[in-house]
Amino acid sequence: MDASERDFNLKVVLISFKQCLTDEGEVLLDHYIDSWKGLVRFLNSLGAVFSFISKDVVSKLQIMERLRNSPQSEHYTSLQSMVAYEVSNKLVDIDHRSCRHPNSGCRTVLRLHRALHWLQLFLEGLRTSSENDRTSTLCSDAYNTTLAAYHSWIVRQAVTVAFCALPSRKVFLESMNVGSSEQAVEMLGEALPFIEHVYDISQKLYAEHSLLDLP
Repeated sequence: MDASERDFNLKVVLISFKQCLTDEGEVLLDHYIDSWKGLVRFLNSLGAVFSFISKDVVSKLQIMERLRNSPQSEHYTSLQSMVAYEVSNKLVDIDHRSCRHPNSGCRTVLRLHRALHWLQLFLEGLRTSSENDRTSTLCSDAYNTTLAAYHSWIVRQAVTVAFCALPSRKVFLESMNVGSSEQAVEMLGEALPFIEHVYDISQKLYAEHSLLDLP
């Protein structure tokens, strides 16, 4: 384990999602991107089994960083300002018949939003499960509830097989670098609500603008 891995602490990453939210409930995209980078670091620390997700997330984060550094960056300060700008300027494929704007901010964040839901459910499953529960089952259940509907049959089968290589629950919890398995469970109980809050606000915003099924 190198120094960066030893210094990594999942609690810090999860709590960083608290910084995404303003007092008015806006989701700040710079903090959202930074928090996701921490989650990618966590996924990569677990080996190649999650590479199919982390690689896709990294590509989406790069799109969002380009938008944040573009001449239109002022419209991409928060999730709310981005949705208002892209919807009003017809930069998002609300008709669902085609994908003329594959790199729109709304479409890109939607993919991150779905992946965040998977990770939230998986970590919650780890928190509430017993010592002998299989992480492969917990991860598959979370995947089938969230991302599976958006993947092809071939991808779903490959992912299911890959999950079989996941380490035990104890190893998983200890990889969070917050102490014992019991301390990791306690940490998840404290920190996961921050992700859940960001997810819920994003879900409501996308539902209000009919953006949850963008092609």
